[in-house]
Parts: sequence; structure tokens; C-alpha cells
Amino acid sequence: MTPISRNGAGRRSIATAVCGALAAGGLAAAGATALEPEAASASSHREAPLISGTPQYDNTDVYAFVSPDKPDTTTIVANWVPFEEPAGGPNFFTFAEDAQYDLRVDRDGDAQEDLVFRYTFRTHTKNKKTFLYNTGPVESLDDPDLNVTQTYDIELIKLRHLKAVSKTKVADDVPVAPSNVGKASMPDYAALHEQAVHQLAGGARTFAGQADDPFFLDLRVFDLLYGGNLSEVGNDTLKGYNVNSIALQVPSSLIAESHEQPVVGIWSTTQRKNARGYFTQVSRLGNPLVNEVVNPLKDKDRFNASTPRDDARFLKNVTNPELPRLIEAVYKIPAPAEPRNDLVDVFLKGVKDLNQPPRVTPSEQLRLNTSIKPAAEPERLGVLDGDTAGFPNGRRLTDDVIDAALQVVEGELVGSKNDLGDAVDENDKKFETSFPYVALPTEGSRGPLAKGVDGGNDVRSQLGDALRPAGAQGSDDTRLIAASAGAGAGGIVLIGAALMWWRRMRNRAY
Repeated sequence: MTPISRNGAGRRSIATAVCGALAAGGLAAAGATALEPEAASASSHREAPLISGTPQYDNTDVYAFVSPDKPDTTTIVANWVPFEEPAGGPNFFTFAEDAQYDLRVDRDGDAQEDLVFRYTFRTHTKNKKTFLYNTGPVESLDDPDLNVTQTYDIELIKLRHLKAVSKTKVADDVPVAPSNVGKASMPDYAALHEQAVHQLAGGARTFAGQADDPFFLDLRVFDLLYGGNLSEVGNDTLKGYNVNSIALQVPSSLIAESHEQPVVGIWSTTQRKNARGYFTQVSRLGNPLVNEVVNPLKDKDRFNASTPRDDARFLKNVTNPELPRLIEAVYKIPAPAEPRNDLVDVFLKGVKDLNQPPRVTPSEQLRLNTSIKPAAEPERLGVLDGDTAGFPNGRRLTDDVIDAALQVVEGELVGSKNDLGDAVDENDKKFETSFPYVALPTEGSRGPLAKGVDGGNDVRSQLGDALRPAGAQGSDDTRLIAASAGAGAGGIVLIGAALMWWRRMRNRAY
């Protein structure tokens, strides 16, 4: 919790406006129908006991923003599989085949989804007689050397009062960008990433695959609030880790209720097929940080299985949040008075005259006003710094939601001005300027090279040739021997060992 630079006048004016909206709105009307959100400091990485054991189904973050280079469209990015270690092979990171990955949209503020974009995945393996993810350098998504691949379908489900009125398949058998094994395996990963961007009808686009985890923060808050003396603040915990990302860009007119009512609520869910063949929701995410640091342990698994329309059951977790009391106990910063009606209004309803839909039902969603154009120079604190195109009006990849949320939780909007933050102000990698905007994943082969090895695609690339199915190449022995040329003594030993292994496997009718 360190001081941060501010953009004074613009930030104060919007904060004043928000405070006025809070005073006018109040919680009385919400009563038992209100509910749950945000407050503190980490996104939903390993946020609940059950889902932490099944990372393929675990939502980590949701982003929703008006596309900076196509302002008539809205981009939704949702991520799964927290803390992907780039070198974590040979079974690299895939989407689950027995899951439904959903992007849900509430068009009218009634806490019920009106549109569902459902992603389902299939895994394909070319050669099951090898342990390798790829059997040589991969140059395209249909490269025969990419041994394990995934494809996906997208179904658009339109609902009225929670009943499906239509189901339309809008994408079929779209290839997924693979895990970034390393430079020898994928010498031009950016090309693979670009090939995974798929055009849909009506000007929409989709992407699914590995990406750098875009969330930036010092996650060591769980060591009794940064070690109890701020000794652990200022390190981006997620630096170097990847996630599995789904991105969808659609015309804003497709998801908004009307030109007069452009505010949408967005969240993601994961449904997993159970033993009886039915799908059960096991993960849910809208605003960042909610289930991780707002809900106590007794509510975390229940929240992941719940829906926005049932959020009243979690109201006390928001109006009487635990985090400010912990900060007061450790750092002697007085906690704002309870009940915290300011949190309910900002995070459950949206800010009046900014991203609050008319006749809103308070519920935990990421709310976005699709009519607000992208900022030419985005402010990392979004609305708190006078940038109405940023968090909590949706969430951009560059928004510093930790600092913004922490300041609001500590009473920024109810008179307790503060400059609290975690001293991590931006992602370790630059985001792309076009869809899907996420940064390329960190490669598995990062780190220093072995002694005597240059930086090119050396013997490591050729070793994979030996593992192709019979008939897929010429003389494997010749290719392996040729690979030893220029590899040095260590390389010759390695080639010899590989050649002996290959001959043993071939003799066993491998």
C-alpha cells in the first residue's frame, strides 16, 4: 500500500460526481435484492477450495471494453487456468473437453442473462505413441509437427426470462493457439497467435489460446497484508505466468439493448459435466477480486455455483467487508463506517449517469457503457482519474484494478481520501494494439542457454524428427546423424543416445 501518482482535478471531479450518485441512490431500495462485489486485491486465481483443485475450469479474470481500434465493437476477454508455468510440459495447457465456457450478457440490468456465447473444445492427437506435445518445429496451426491440437465451436444462445428462445452455431472447428513450448519448437509464435484469430459473420472475431496473464499485482497480500510491514510490496506476482484466454469481439449493437440503453452487464461461467452427463456450474467471475477477498471461506464454493439474480445471500459480505478491518488492525488505517452502501452502489449497480442501467437489479456483474468511446490516453485508475472509459466502467487490460479497488474499499468515495496501492502499476508485457489485444505468452525455453550452444534452432529441433510416425520422413538415422554436425562433442553424445533409443523403439514396432 504505497502512495501513487494522481491526476488531481479530473479525478476529484468524477469522484465528487460518484459520491453524489451514491448519496442519491442509497441501499434502502436494494434491501434483500442487493448483493455482492469487489473489494480488494487479487483477481480470482485459486479463489475457492473446490475450484482451486481443477484449474482447467477456474476463471481467473474477465475484461470488457469498447475496442480501441474499432469503437463500434465491444471486446470481451475471459481467462482460465491460473499460474501456467510456461515450461510445464510435456502435458501443456488445454481447455477441458467436458466443460462449457460461457460469456454471459445482461442487456437490461435485471440480473438475468439475455445472451450466452458458449465455447466448447475438442482435443486431437496425431501420434499417441510419443510423449511430445510437438514432434518438430511448428510453423502453422495445421503443421503435422504439432502433435496435440484443440478446436472449438461457439454457440449463441438467446434467452427471455431465462428460457432459451434460439440457439445458433456461429463458429465450428476453429483452431486454438497452442501453448508456447519454446523457441526451438515454435520459432515464430506470433504467427501462430495471429492464425488463431478467426473472423465470424457480421464483423465479429474470436480467439482462443494461450496468452500472457494480463493481470498485474503483488499477490503476496495473503502474507498478512504484504508481510505486515510492506516488506513484500511492489513485485508483480504473475510476471512470467500464462493463462488460457478466450476473446470475442462483437458489434456493440449486438449486445446492447438499444441506442438509448447501451449499458450491458457481463460475466463468465464454467459448467462441468458430471457423472450423470449433466452440466453443473463450477466457476463464475464478473468483477475482479470478489470471491477471492470479499467472500469468506463458507461462501466461496457456493458463490461459484450461484447466479447474479441470487446475489442477495451475499449482501453482508459487501456491506460489512472484512478487508478494511484487517487493514485497520495491521496498519492502523481507520476502516470506513459500515454498512458500506458506497460499495453496493458502485460495484453492484454501476455508477449513476455512467454505467448504471435503468431499473437495475443490484448484482455482481462487470458493467460497461458501450456508448463511451475509448480514451486516447487511458488512465490506469480509470474513473478515479477522470477516465470514464475505464474501470469500473468495464475493465480494460491496462486498468490498475488493485489500486482503484483498494482506494474505494478504504473509503475514497465517502470522504476518506487515500493514495493506497500495491506499487505494481502496469503489466510486465505490452499489450497488443489489435484484437485480441492480450500479450503473447511467455515461452517455455526462456533462460540461459547451455554451455557451448548457440541461440539458433540446434539439435533440439531435429530430435523431434525421430518421433514422427513411420513413413512420415526419409532416413531418420541419416537425419539424426546429420544433426550432430556442428553440435560439438556434447551434441554428438546426445545424438548417439537418441539414435540408440530410436532404434530400440523401431525394433519394437513402435
